[in-house]
Amino acid sequence: MFLIGPFVMAGFLSFTNERLVPRPIPTRFVGFDNYARALGDPDFWQAFRNTFYFAMLVVPLQLSISLGSAMLLNAKVHARSFFRTVTLLPLVTPITVVIVIWAALFQIPDGMLNNLLRAFGYDGTYVNWLGDARWAMPSIVLLSAWATFPFQMLIYLAGLQEIPVERYEAARIDGANAWAQFRYITFTGLRNVHVFVLITTTIQAFKLFVQVDLLTRGGPLGSTNTLVRYMVQEGYSAQRIGYASAVAIIFFVLVAGFALLQRALIPND
Repeated sequence: MFLIGPFVMAGFLSFTNERLVPRPIPTRFVGFDNYARALGDPDFWQAFRNTFYFAMLVVPLQLSISLGSAMLLNAKVHARSFFRTVTLLPLVTPITVVIVIWAALFQIPDGMLNNLLRAFGYDGTYVNWLGDARWAMPSIVLLSAWATFPFQMLIYLAGLQEIPVERYEAARIDGANAWAQFRYITFTGLRNVHVFVLITTTIQAFKLFVQVDLLTRGGPLGSTNTLVRYMVQEGYSAQRIGYASAVAIIFFVLVAGFALLQRALIPND
């Protein structure tokens, strides 16, 4: 009802000129005009490139942080309870609160990040994190990786606890160092977890919206506009529901195709 129904309705509306407020323009069938218009719109392709660029940056960064944090929590280290609390903090903090906090860190010219750069010898005046097209998307990537990594971390932690301790003991007896144990036991033992986490994280990355909408509004110069935000703009701001539905169908096909490609290329047990 709440998933398949709206998808079928979007498929139907994508072939019409339906508007958010139908009057005074009557609804009529337009065939594939909406799809042709979307695929011929430079703003659509810019949003697609931005979304793909974000996913390519945030997925490896987020998975690295998640795996490292999971290994830290799984190890017998001092103050493990403290580390658990710290690493789970983003998971229980609303994303809007996280964005407000990071907006303060990104402030110019005297935000915390700019002050850190000066402390380490940066000779420029400041970095315009969200107002410079070169830095806006990497800034969103940094925020997003920190805000959502605990979910993947918990999955990795569960996977680590399934690896038998005897494997590590046997490896140490055979003279394997820490890197060899990680490469041949930990990383290999998490193969199925890698597949699941990679696909789910990629899908979540393609759905980027809230961070961009609240921090940059898609700017500067459209450098952070994403497919989801483009779709929302066309459907609600411009009130072109039929056209936005076509964008939604294209978006679904792209994400599903990319996920299936990942699943086919990455072997698992």
